[in-house]
Amino acid sequence: MSTVEVFDPPMCCSTGVCGPSVDPALATFASDLSWLADRGASVERHNLSQEPKAFAESDLVRRLLAERGEEALPAVVVDGELRSSGRFPTRGELAGWSLTGTTPAAPTFLDAGTTELVALAAAVGANCESCFKFHDNEARKLGVGSEVMAQAVRVAQAVKEAPARSMLDLAAKLLDTSVESLHRSDPVAVAVAAETADVGCCGGTDAASGADPTTEASAASGCCGGTEAATEAPVTATASGTSGCC
Repeated sequence: MSTVEVFDPPMCCSTGVCGPSVDPALATFASDLSWLADRGASVERHNLSQEPKAFAESDLVRRLLAERGEEALPAVVVDGELRSSGRFPTRGELAGWSLTGTTPAAPTFLDAGTTELVALAAAVGANCESCFKFHDNEARKLGVGSEVMAQAVRVAQAVKEAPARSMLDLAAKLLDTSVESLHRSDPVAVAVAAETADVGCCGGTDAASGADPTTEASAASGCCGGTEAATEAPVTATASGTSGCC
């Protein structure tokens, strides 16, 4: 089996669960390395703040640090060959590099970064700006890059537009006209619509100008890390129902 060496940046420990908060990316990577070792790979992990000698003794890692500094860490070396630098590789990548002749097990859960990408795509589908801002921030904390997030947005937008195109195709067919003729040529007063309502989630609040104060007081909802609070309202207001988002 292969030997996998991980050269970590300075840190108190490599588990991701020490300190005031859990680092999901680090905890996932630690779990993946444990999974790899259980399947026979030899896994060695070195921390720059605790084992500087291991870094100095590796010509490959020493050159890497000279060129890029600590931004090059973590670095993963498999059988003497640099496989990744500056990020935590996925379980599939680790398996492909080191478990020769074996088929990597299918993942049984979404890692934290992938979860945030799914949430970003859902925000696009829901047209929820505050959701998108929230999950964009969470993804960046996990080290997810802008290009990866842009890919998720492109896929989500393509899926979102597909039924709209199909609907126009159907309308054009039934109305015996072209799809192009169904697009408005004059600009739509989007700004006016935006001013009439301020709807948000993921920490935002829902409010409508000119709304009945009794119904407005009945609910304030959020999601995706936002707050949710309900105030007492007359029976006539609660009968209308409350709604959230996401």
